[in-house]
Amino acid sequence: MTTTGIRTDPDLERELSRPSEADVACLRRLGGDILVLGASGKMGPSLARLCQRAADEAGQPRRIFAVSRHPVAEPGIEAISCDLLRREEVARLPECPNTLYLAGRKFGSTGNPELTWAINTIVPAMVAERFTCSRFVVFSTGNVYPFRPVAAGGSLETDPPAPVGEYAQSCLGRERVFEYYSRQCGLPCLFFRLNYALDLRYGVLVDVARKVRDGVPVDVRVPAFNAIWQRDANSYALRALELAASPPRVLNVTGAETIAVRDAANWFARRFRHEARFTGEPGVAALLSDASECHRLLGPPEVPADRLMEMVAAWLECGGTSLDKPTHFDVADGRF
Repeated sequence: MTTTGIRTDPDLERELSRPSEADVACLRRLGGDILVLGASGKMGPSLARLCQRAADEAGQPRRIFAVSRHPVAEPGIEAISCDLLRREEVARLPECPNTLYLAGRKFGSTGNPELTWAINTIVPAMVAERFTCSRFVVFSTGNVYPFRPVAAGGSLETDPPAPVGEYAQSCLGRERVFEYYSRQCGLPCLFFRLNYALDLRYGVLVDVARKVRDGVPVDVRVPAFNAIWQRDANSYALRALELAASPPRVLNVTGAETIAVRDAANWFARRFRHEARFTGEPGVAALLSDASECHRLLGPPEVPADRLMEMVAAWLECGGTSLDKPTHFDVADGRF
């Protein structure tokens, strides 16, 4: 299977969980079981499967636990039902030396902010207290950075956070809670600041492509974005376990390119033989990250932006499914 041959959901799922040689080598070095917390979201299922496949190919099978409120059983993966807001349920989770922490809340944050804060800050405290002997890759977001002029390039890991809106503020809160336990208890952590993973059924490029195809104007108030193929993001997440440290390490995770919204829309317009339409006053600032440190440590992404656009176009042309979960990449005030 290659990225250009993805035509069905099973094709896509196999590709998203395909381990690279680097993933397999990582699990030859890294001992112990793996716990995926928040495993029922957009990335959790394929990340859990990638861990299981990489362990098998490494010749070192281990237990892979996928934890969520409504888990789906998968061959070789142990699904555990758990409401992470209930301390007694968290206490019953199995001990595990490696934790991929994907639990969090984003969409709907504006209408129910107290739940967003509870999930994004209280749950980390309970999990950190429970797993004092684990190393963590904590999924975070580039939204913790401020908007930057596109011409200035993306934020670096050393740039101070300046989150806009309650969702982004609560995500910084999640980091701060884990940082507290890391400094107090020596908990090895890595903050995985991801922005805009894409799996063909959702993602910024998918949003842009669908609007162009359907004749819907594309908003250019936020003029640019970063994107990364979800399999590449999954691979980085697994291998980032080896980079966890105390105090926590920060890693920006995204593609190498800054993609202009207008350029992407015009590319899809040529591909679909449609006219690209635009709305909104063109902006000069966007949420952008510089992931050069990630690429230096873990290698460049396998799939560059031009191939991602081709994959999205091919998926739409063959009637590929959609998760109907817009990214809201065009939101400039942090109100998701």
